[in-house]
Amino acid sequence: MSSVPAISRWRHAGAQRAVLLLFVCVLLAGCVASGATRPATITVSAASDLQPAFEELGQRFTAETGVQVRFNFGSTGQLAQQIERGAPVDVFAAANATFVDDLAELDLIIPDTRAPYARGRITLWTRADSPFQLDRIEDLTRPEVRRVAIANPEHAPYGIAAREALQRAGIWEQIQPKLVFGENVSQTLQLADSGNVDAAIVALSLSIASDGRWALIPEELHTPLDQVLAVIRGTQHEEAARAFAAFVNGPQGRPIMRRYGFVLPGEDAP
Repeated sequence: MSSVPAISRWRHAGAQRAVLLLFVCVLLAGCVASGATRPATITVSAASDLQPAFEELGQRFTAETGVQVRFNFGSTGQLAQQIERGAPVDVFAAANATFVDDLAELDLIIPDTRAPYARGRITLWTRADSPFQLDRIEDLTRPEVRRVAIANPEHAPYGIAAREALQRAGIWEQIQPKLVFGENVSQTLQLADSGNVDAAIVALSLSIASDGRWALIPEELHTPLDQVLAVIRGTQHEEAARAFAAFVNGPQGRPIMRRYGFVLPGEDAP
């Protein structure tokens, strides 16, 4: 006899829990739909030379604004192709102004957001334990240096700069048989860091963030790597995207960029 009330009470409590759970689910769904519990997230497609600087910059931007930043690092040419094909990108930070200008001709950027933000440099990079002491680009012609990596010049601005430097130094034909191409400048550094090649020509920004040895290649050996960013037309987060672009070029972002070796707009190369 005494068990009947207990079962009844259990069923009643269970019904109450079910109603409460349903109410919470509906409430949460409404909050998510209204954006109350989900901070804005922007996608930034950025040249791979920017990875160490932008990861640090992105963390600070999120800490100050609450806006989350999702980075897509890669070769500038390949990132531009993705945007042309409709990839959901809010900001494009290129390693070469040409690719942003090409997107502008297709009406794929918001024109007043186009802005230079840095000039990159290239270095001659070897592992810290490398037996080779390479101080000049001409050192790559030494017979003991058998394999050299550069980013693919078909779509990577840092690869284009590496090829130009080798050509202007007069050693392109000698080096060609030794060349191994990385898909982007970050992968190029990985080829050398893993020991798959003896040396690499990579971005100064990546060299500074690495544990390797590097020597700066004279900037007169290649066309300036003037880097430009823009907000992509059709972004669903234009205000946040504009804020990030301004942050890169603002008093918070510029010191970070400078620390990774970038020459900033309005400044001269050291």
